[in-house]
Amino acid sequence: MLKSSEATAKRPPLPDWLKSYSNTTTTTIGTMSVTAVLDIGKTNLKVVLFDADGSVLWERNAPNTPLPSPPYLHADTENIWRFVLSALAEAARSYAIRTIVPTAHGASGVVAGESDLVLPMLDYEDKGPEEIETEYAKIRPPFAESLSGPAAGGLNLGRQWAFQKWRFPVEFSRAKHLFTHPQYWSWRLTGVAASEVTSLGCHTDLWNPLAADVSSLVDALDIAPLLPPLLPAWETLSGITPEVAAATGLSATTRVLNGIHDSNASLLPHLLARKSPFTVVSTGTWVIIMSVGLTFETLDQASDLYANVDATGQPVPCARFMGGREYAAIAGGRAESPDVVSIAEVIASGTQALPSFTGNGGPYAGRRGEIRGAIPDHLRPALATLHIALMTDDLLSRLGANLGDLVIEGSFGKNAAYCELLAALRPAQRVLVSADQSGTARGAALLAHWPNAPVLAPDRLAMPMLVNGLESYRAAWRREL
Repeated sequence: MLKSSEATAKRPPLPDWLKSYSNTTTTTIGTMSVTAVLDIGKTNLKVVLFDADGSVLWERNAPNTPLPSPPYLHADTENIWRFVLSALAEAARSYAIRTIVPTAHGASGVVAGESDLVLPMLDYEDKGPEEIETEYAKIRPPFAESLSGPAAGGLNLGRQWAFQKWRFPVEFSRAKHLFTHPQYWSWRLTGVAASEVTSLGCHTDLWNPLAADVSSLVDALDIAPLLPPLLPAWETLSGITPEVAAATGLSATTRVLNGIHDSNASLLPHLLARKSPFTVVSTGTWVIIMSVGLTFETLDQASDLYANVDATGQPVPCARFMGGREYAAIAGGRAESPDVVSIAEVIASGTQALPSFTGNGGPYAGRRGEIRGAIPDHLRPALATLHIALMTDDLLSRLGANLGDLVIEGSFGKNAAYCELLAALRPAQRVLVSADQSGTARGAALLAHWPNAPVLAPDRLAMPMLVNGLESYRAAWRREL
């Protein structure tokens, strides 16, 4: 945990590289400005089109499945690229796209040569980077510098790149660029190399959030020459390459923005439209809790409480766990939202799901997940929902996110029981459910119209679930952790 003097350090000033980028011109066709967002998620791929008002015009989806070794578990980048080009080509037949914005999950990066990969993009669930931990620990920045603690597998991008450099020295020696994930796709679209702060600052060990600069790890690994120039997420890099224009039918003048880390894309509309303190709970494969307006005194690497960096370069206290995967492991493939009767049955039975079922992220990653007690199959979604709600509540308490609104975004916003349980567990806060089910993509689309403030869809207020025994159940669950 940070010392008091470190935790209360002033938020850094707006970085010099950001000050000059305060306006972006929006290209329009008549009254229509169409933005295509490439949303490269850990589990799913999307291309979503938005008009200037933020309404979804068109969407295509595909699964994102990694490839096994050799040399390690890695992203199928060529399959992703084929999907992107195919979706853009299909969309271009009906819409005049003027802007493309990449957004992608964190903890991923690319070692690239002049025009292609020199090593596959390592999947952060691969355990290979753990092999070098003894040596890497000698150069890892202290937590007070990076606000990024040690994490499993490849969840620290700095350790990924150290692993690739040390284990594959011949291939790494051919590297010309080290790209964070969204910026790899903007490079493929434009040929322009850039870096961006939300991806460099998401638990990578590579960024010093309070200094608004790269961390000591960059010099320790001797990779500074490989990091492209740092540009804002909303900066226009260029038009698309002739090859992309030919493959998609898009105009060569279609502008491509630098792009943004996906959780920060979800945060961006709220960051511009809400007063702090507030907390956004972004849900999907991961549950990422981002609390704006907190100090950093509760951050603790042992509990995986860390800081991300928002699009303006400001650090944001965060917590995480792999909620989507935990839910799936407990629910056994059943995805329905349980009713209050099912929740009450689980509470009355005393059956508990205890973390962690994934081993990735969160304060309980070192524990082996288990279900204590008997549970019929039809109640598994209720048990899974209770577990995810209790985990979210626990991390909110650890983070000190006890003031201001809680806004739930993403897939768990469709699970009414999850939202109502959180409202019951945290009666001092309003729990709001975002009406926007495209939060990541819509936040990224906002970059096309920077710095205009977003118009947020009305939130739904979640009413506390009235169920007997919830407090006692939470107390019993916490005693077992």
